[in-house]
Amino acid sequence: MREIRQSRRLQNVRYDVRGPILVEAQRLEAEGHRILKLNIGNTAPFGFAAPDAIVADMVHHLPDAQGYSDGQGIYSARTAVAHYYQGHGLKDVTVEDVFIGNGVSELITMALQAFVDPGNEILVPAPDYPLWTAAVTLAGGTAVHYECDETNGWNPDLADVESRITEHTQGLVIINPNNPTGAVYSEDVVRGLVDIARRHQLVVFADEIYEKILFDDAVHHHAATYGGADVLCLTFSGLSKAYRVCGYRAGWLMISGPREVAADFLEGLVLMANMRMCANVPAQHAIQTALGGYQSVEELIVPGGRFYEQSKLASRLLNEIPGVSSVEPRGALYCFPRLDPEVYPIEDDESFVIELLRAKKLLVTHGTGFNWPRPDHFRLVTLPDAKVLEEAIGRIADFLATKRA
Repeated sequence: MREIRQSRRLQNVRYDVRGPILVEAQRLEAEGHRILKLNIGNTAPFGFAAPDAIVADMVHHLPDAQGYSDGQGIYSARTAVAHYYQGHGLKDVTVEDVFIGNGVSELITMALQAFVDPGNEILVPAPDYPLWTAAVTLAGGTAVHYECDETNGWNPDLADVESRITEHTQGLVIINPNNPTGAVYSEDVVRGLVDIARRHQLVVFADEIYEKILFDDAVHHHAATYGGADVLCLTFSGLSKAYRVCGYRAGWLMISGPREVAADFLEGLVLMANMRMCANVPAQHAIQTALGGYQSVEELIVPGGRFYEQSKLASRLLNEIPGVSSVEPRGALYCFPRLDPEVYPIEDDESFVIELLRAKKLLVTHGTGFNWPRPDHFRLVTLPDAKVLEEAIGRIADFLATKRA
């Protein structure tokens, strides 16, 4: 028989958050080892339960959720999303500007498939959430990475962003709060990024899924609020993280800006939405309750709350390891520590992480898996409780002690 091969479109597509390292972890589990998985921001395994009101509302609507919904989503969910953004100053957002998806991940892929042509370039941050680079590549485009500045709290360098624009550049991705770094961009940075898009007539893709997970004095600024009438902005968010319902797959995409010049693209986006029939209908019923009710995440992001305390603890413990430095996250659920190359001369960070996994039964993700260009970082999820985090980072410290130059 002829060999059955994957599509050539997948040749340069990577998603290392669930890549070869996870396969090795599964092999070790099959041998009977217990693996502490700190590679994915999945809230449920670490004891974070969905708010009761959200679960109850979804259960209540189950008898009415057995059929397909409108391709863009149920009316109540889209209305709640539109009202949410109206309350943040985007007063012209309507129900028709909202698409509900099976999580933000599906919507990112749909939007890029509807937008990108072969040869197009999309500006993506480095490090990034790797789905962005993968989805651009799968759509036939080229992800051009602008580096975020670790010495400046992982903020993008606006001059560097603009220097990477060519005649082929069509879009600009902003991930704020950032995964994997935990950076929360200042108003000047967000406005500056949108102004770059305005000068070069780029579409803005704003990934804001962590917008409610902020620490201390961090303030989230919606990119769309600076787009006005002349920058088309696609804003992505959802319930997964702030409402601890990753498995519900309830995300949304909101369109703002000059819709009249984007009618053809938006027609394509509707086509993509209709091709998948609809998003998971039961979970759509959770959106109105989540956005309109008491925001239970507030208890988690203040001193004494688990998100807050665990983020601070992880950052402190990592910085106490010789040769390790970790910028303190201002939001999200991760640390992205640096391994000093003078202390740890690592040439292949994927191999390094696999060695750590085999030696300490601890699963993290290597930095190049987030399209960071050098093998000197890794990402750690900060969701475990304090005792587990202390144990996990202790294992990392013990392992690194054997790797110092």
